[in-house]
Amino acid sequence: MNFNIRGENMEVTEALKDHVEKKVGKLERYFDTTPSSDVHVKMSILNKEQRVEITIPMPKLLLRAEEKHADMYAAVDLVVEKLERQIRKHKTKVNRKYRGDDSLKYMFKNELEPLAEEEFPDEDIEIVRTKRFDLKPMDAEEAILQMDMLGHNFFVFSNSVNGDTNVVYKRRDGRYGLIEPE
Repeated sequence: MNFNIRGENMEVTEALKDHVEKKVGKLERYFDTTPSSDVHVKMSILNKEQRVEITIPMPKLLLRAEEKHADMYAAVDLVVEKLERQIRKHKTKVNRKYRGDDSLKYMFKNELEPLAEEEFPDEDIEIVRTKRFDLKPMDAEEAILQMDMLGHNFFVFSNSVNGDTNVVYKRRDGRYGLIEPE
């Protein structure tokens, strides 16, 4: 794994880098062959809140977790626990759903312990409501105003500039994001 560790509003010390590489490196035990993917680690401090965000893009799987804590080392430990749980959850899901398809199983060790039934929610996804509406052509600013007026945290609209279907959403930091198709 190739590590890309960066700090925002802070300097990442060698001790902190070593801690991240040691902890995230333990995830290799879950794979048959060591993944050759990049590990993107973003550490930041905002007020007195320390945050760690780790993203590991892999073929057919994206591992991502973030955690906040008063101590950066503790935040790293908590993020790695989340990533371990994601790996176990994905392995359990693959074993249940794709029994005959080895293409998704190839990356995990077979002795990986699956999640217990009570830890893994039922696979049946139930859609309880369907909404239909016309996508009115508008720009992103108008879509944000519509979203705020409705009190929602996202809004789907047809972009009047290029005609694509876009989504605006409210971020945790109170600002807004725009999702556009490629």
